[in-house]
Amino acid sequence: MATWKNKKLTGIVLPLGALYTKENPVIGEFPDLVQLGKFCKEAGFEIIQLLPVNDTGTQSSPYSGLSAFALHPIYIRIKDIPEFSEVYKSDEIFARAYDTFVSKNAYKLRYDYDDILEAKINILKQLYFKTQLGQSGKLSEEMTKWIKANPWAKTYAVYKNLKRNYMQASWKSWHQNDQKKSPEEIESLWKTKAFQKEHYFYIWCQVIANQQFEEAVKKVKEMGLLIKGDMPILMNEDSCDAWAYPNFFNQDLRAGSPADGDNPNGQNWGFPTYNWKALKADNYSWWKNRLKVAAKYYDAYRLDHILGFFRIWAIPSADCNALNGHTEPYASFKREDLYELGFDDDRIRWLSQPHIPTNIVEDITWNHEVSHQILELLCQQIGNEELWLFNKNLKGSQEIWDCDFKNLCNQDAAHRIKEKLVEYWSNRTLIEISKNKFIPLWTYGKSTSWASLNEAEKSKLEELFSQLNKKNEKLWKKQADEIFTAITEGLKMIPCGEDLGVSIDCVPQTMLEHKILGLRVVRWCRKWSQEGQPYLPFEDYTPLSITTTSVHDSSTIRQWFDEEIKNRKLEKNQTEKEEKCNVGDLIDLEENQEFSPEIAESILKECGKSASLWYINPLQDYLYMNKKYWLESAQEERINVPGTVNKFNWTYRLPVSLEELLDDKDLINKIQNICNGRS
Repeated sequence: MATWKNKKLTGIVLPLGALYTKENPVIGEFPDLVQLGKFCKEAGFEIIQLLPVNDTGTQSSPYSGLSAFALHPIYIRIKDIPEFSEVYKSDEIFARAYDTFVSKNAYKLRYDYDDILEAKINILKQLYFKTQLGQSGKLSEEMTKWIKANPWAKTYAVYKNLKRNYMQASWKSWHQNDQKKSPEEIESLWKTKAFQKEHYFYIWCQVIANQQFEEAVKKVKEMGLLIKGDMPILMNEDSCDAWAYPNFFNQDLRAGSPADGDNPNGQNWGFPTYNWKALKADNYSWWKNRLKVAAKYYDAYRLDHILGFFRIWAIPSADCNALNGHTEPYASFKREDLYELGFDDDRIRWLSQPHIPTNIVEDITWNHEVSHQILELLCQQIGNEELWLFNKNLKGSQEIWDCDFKNLCNQDAAHRIKEKLVEYWSNRTLIEISKNKFIPLWTYGKSTSWASLNEAEKSKLEELFSQLNKKNEKLWKKQADEIFTAITEGLKMIPCGEDLGVSIDCVPQTMLEHKILGLRVVRWCRKWSQEGQPYLPFEDYTPLSITTTSVHDSSTIRQWFDEEIKNRKLEKNQTEKEEKCNVGDLIDLEENQEFSPEIAESILKECGKSASLWYINPLQDYLYMNKKYWLESAQEERINVPGTVNKFNWTYRLPVSLEELLDDKDLINKIQNICNGRS
């Protein structure tokens, strides 16, 4: 740990559930890390990075946390629980249930998250109620000490039990009395005798999970390996933390990202944003405790979406897309500033409120009277003009989708009209963010009102927007400095940040000042503004960073090669240096060459020559150096496909057991050469 800045390190990243051992074929579990550590040590790796292992409840995505503190019980190895052996031998029903669970979930390339979780929880409950704790309903001295050292656990247990009683429904749909609970009320529920056995069950699971995880990471660290964790920045709105600490979250805002080329409507991730003012007032205790818990296991940690600590893209919860979002925090300008630029109240209204012409509806209904009746449901007419303004009490575009047109038109016409009206909801230059305070819409350049301005007016507004951006940069840096100083102080863990897609000037310098390693995904490290968009030379990578060939949301190097590198077309006028920066040229490809173990090895070797201190790749990318580990389709080897919701995502498993990998001396030698080539 003390010398990590003085040596280039190499490692792997994978979800814990992906691990496959002959002893444990169902799903990767905490104790499997030891076998993984043996392979990594033999291959010359120095870092094991895990995707998040916190409890996510019914969600398979590790980035949809049900708790910021609790470990996921799905990763508990049941047969390693001390009481298991005796109960298994003496209780035929329990033994049959366990054997059925194992046989039903024999090794598959994708595990069934829902089935495994449900079965495991049932077996854990059977085992728990056959233990002294489950039968007596009284906490042992060990458990009492553990709860005292982990005060979050009581709140978690109460929440889990309530969620069980409500059939796993979101806490927002619970009875009103249960939706909001003060700390005192949560403590009272914890002490309620009728619920104690259930509460203690959830604590028991956490104690076991913690013991198994701590024991595994201890053995891995004794091998000389670092363990790196993953800290999702956001919490699911249906999480224990959002329920128990509502003042730390903005429930009326959702986090996401603004419109870009791939996402013309932006992205709404569905997670509430943080109330950083409330967190600051509490001395960031929630974040500090979160990192303190993580420090029990990890030597380093990845801060997911680090841009969100500077500013988050906040979307009104009443909107159905991200277009009317804004940054939090934000700087704004006043109505008086617009007066000074020559805009009166009518012009300001024109810029800040969508003006809907009757004909956008009439072109669909072909009926003037019906068009007026439809518009009157959501809008007010401007005098006798065929122009309308949305009603002042309309909170967001979701209300447009939810509006009942009262059989004024058929279903297809209604859908098309709603699409048009939702489009107009974001047809504005300015957002009145609060009374008489304004910010520009992210896509203001596409609005009708912007197009109506003359060049002089556009120039004045763009200068005003430019001044606003400078103020925002200062606000964002100030917030990030305060947060990083507060939450990383005194931590031995090495901070890393996922800074992909960042275009804010203050981010790289701020990360450098706080000694936070950035992330460099080779395929995206390019000079995007230059002709041909050449790759950034490996020697130009920032040393305080981590280079990687792929991430959990991207394709693997095999799919990257097949879909991008193989069919590249270089611009004729590229310089020799720029050509060399193209990964395809670095490995001296012939035209129409197919992906092969040799090409995989070349890519891994070349990318490992970057100036980054750390080089961490998905284990899948290393497995490509032996063709027998390839699946039929590269798509099947992905961990996640963003924008899709299915049983495929987040359920990847290694195509080979760790025992077999340890015996693959050829693959191990190839990996050793890559690791040794970095020093």
